[in-house]
Amino acid sequence: MGIVLFPGDGDVTSPDASWSYSGFKMLRQWLARAEGFTLTEMHGFGGDRPWGEFSTHLAPLLDHPDNDGPDLTPSQCAAMLPRLEAIISQRQHNGGDLKLQRLVDDARQLVNVMALCVEKEVELIFG
Repeated sequence: MGIVLFPGDGDVTSPDASWSYSGFKMLRQWLARAEGFTLTEMHGFGGDRPWGEFSTHLAPLLDHPDNDGPDLTPSQCAAMLPRLEAIISQRQHNGGDLKLQRLVDDARQLVNVMALCVEKEVELIFG
């Protein structure tokens, strides 16, 4: 069992992004580090730091429950896309680091799904 993010367009052939729970946690930890903070220090992830202390367009994704949380709107996806693309661009030259390459590939997959949500004006569903 794991996490699947997919466009709420009702099209079963639309792309999705999926991870094990631990894989999704690693992706979010990596993205948080790129944003300049440690996810485990944050409220809801074992720490006491409130989310209001940080300004990041990625907050709707990073501060989201693994399941049973609200879906992300097309406008939230649109706001996150430039930052996700910048992180990917900055880190895609990894010098053979397979773990980093996997995170970059996962982030690319997420960008593709979010871009489709924006294009079709549908929510990003957490399933």
